[in-house]
Amino acid sequence: MPRAPWRRRRTTDSPRPAGRRWAGQLRRSGTFARQVLLVRVGRRHPALGGATAVMTDRSYPGRRFPGSRPSGQYGYAPLTAEIDSSVPVSPACGTASEVDPAPAAIPLLPGERSVARRFKFAVVNACTLASLTLGLLAIFQAMQGDVRIAATCLIACVAFDGLDGALARKLGVASPFGAQMDSLADMCSFGLAAPVVVYASLVGTVPPAAAAVACALVAACAAVRLARFNVSPKDGRFFCGVPTTMAAAVLALAVLIGSPVSGAAQVAGVAVLAFAMVSSFPYAKLARIIKLPPWVWLAPVIGALIDIRLTFALVVVGYLVSGPLLWLRQRRTA
Repeated sequence: MPRAPWRRRRTTDSPRPAGRRWAGQLRRSGTFARQVLLVRVGRRHPALGGATAVMTDRSYPGRRFPGSRPSGQYGYAPLTAEIDSSVPVSPACGTASEVDPAPAAIPLLPGERSVARRFKFAVVNACTLASLTLGLLAIFQAMQGDVRIAATCLIACVAFDGLDGALARKLGVASPFGAQMDSLADMCSFGLAAPVVVYASLVGTVPPAAAAVACALVAACAAVRLARFNVSPKDGRFFCGVPTTMAAAVLALAVLIGSPVSGAAQVAGVAVLAFAMVSSFPYAKLARIIKLPPWVWLAPVIGALIDIRLTFALVVVGYLVSGPLLWLRQRRTA
């Protein structure tokens, strides 16, 4: 084969250029890196339709690649054989068999899944859905101007909200799903329906902007109160702040029986009740209030027979003041 005219014949006394020495070292280092990584170098070949192929030892007969094997007419192997099985593949980009299996679904009703327990679970959740439906009905009635009927629906919401929790504990079907569902229903019934009913009752007596701000404050504080209740440890004796159920009951009774104070005082009372929901003052639970001696209930009963509006206002103010008083008592005893 004739020698290329541009190549100079190398004699024994001619020194090897430094660039050639570095090129040889780079080629050897590249071959060593491929051996360490166990990855074959790929290139495109026109005989394969432009598809990427992998060089094997048949591509360069004088060189040996670890784990290489001849394949095809031109010494190319498919791209699927580019990486040997000895190279680990991360789960993020592995095959379907290497990816961790999907987590199992959490059952809505933990424990035994008998027909009787499922029926009890359905009854409890039906009470929660009834509270949600009555809250929507209260909104519809308030939009039509029937505020008293809307307030009655809110009181029914309070009754069903207390019933579902009592039934869940008594029937033994309490579950995290039921707790979250009850919280969502409370937000709809007491965090949205109650402010709408109050706004409908205040329109005409106070400026619409003032009524809207007070009712929006109730909705915002109810959302904060419910979220805090879901993530906070439970106390069997006291509530941390006024519960949304009791606040909605107070607002509904105030609309139902009418308030003897002016419109500005009503807006102020609504704002105070909203801030009481997100306060850190301890308020006694209804179970502790019912256990009070009978003579304590004598004064409210007599007052309701004389003037129910004034008696209701005094009872509400007394309950709101009891929180700061209990807080001060705990600070002194601590």
